[in-house]
Amino acid sequence: MKTLPSGSIIMLALAAFAPFTAAAQEAALPSADQVLDKYVAALGGKDAIQKVTSRVVKGTLDVVTFGASGTFEQYTKTPNRTIMTAEFAGYGTVIQCYDGKIGWMSDPQQGFHEMAGAELDAFKRSADLQAALHTKDRYKKLTVSKGKVGDHDAYVLEGQPADGGPDKLYFDAQSGLLTRLEMPSPQGSGTISMAFEDFKEVDGVKIASTIHQDTPEMSLLIKMEDIKQNVPVDDSKFAKPAAEPTPTPTPAPAMK
Repeated sequence: MKTLPSGSIIMLALAAFAPFTAAAQEAALPSADQVLDKYVAALGGKDAIQKVTSRVVKGTLDVVTFGASGTFEQYTKTPNRTIMTAEFAGYGTVIQCYDGKIGWMSDPQQGFHEMAGAELDAFKRSADLQAALHTKDRYKKLTVSKGKVGDHDAYVLEGQPADGGPDKLYFDAQSGLLTRLEMPSPQGSGTISMAFEDFKEVDGVKIASTIHQDTPEMSLLIKMEDIKQNVPVDDSKFAKPAAEPTPTPTPAPAMK
């Protein structure tokens, strides 16, 4: 009669097999370069992305946490200049700008101040119309793992930027598009997560027209209703105001 191998022999066999299993799983993952190449192709390709020299976006912005709603418009122009103006009923105007050298913002409560550090870096990213082509340059090293965004499989690239991090970028395994981004809050109080949805093709380039942003302090919903590219944008749009605005005694939006 044949006998089964002893437990110790089985354990030795499993231990010997484990490295090969791990190696096989590692080999099944694409490289970071492959994930990023698929991402660029999914957006429309390098040539289409490089042809975009300006973008004008108008839409709505809901600060879900405070029950405040408003409208916004953002003008972006190469190289690396952008200004966003948001209007909230009962609160006032909020402006953020990066002119390629300095960043500044103004709102009814804090008035005018120049941005610096992590706050500035986070806004500078939105000024780069070719940011998808520069993802790898931002990180010292990128590791790849598997993850999920809702019910969708994703490849997760984790990287350590020079100015914070680590960041996690979730790319849909099927479409190749970036559908989620997670990064530490500039205030060091938790994680900022951004979900990118409702991709629209504009001039051959796909753009996420809906963005859900959650921070430790608030939850935002951004909807881009009108997107135009390669339209004239005067350089004066990004000029720092000669007279710095001062705060006005406008009350903050009431919490629900």
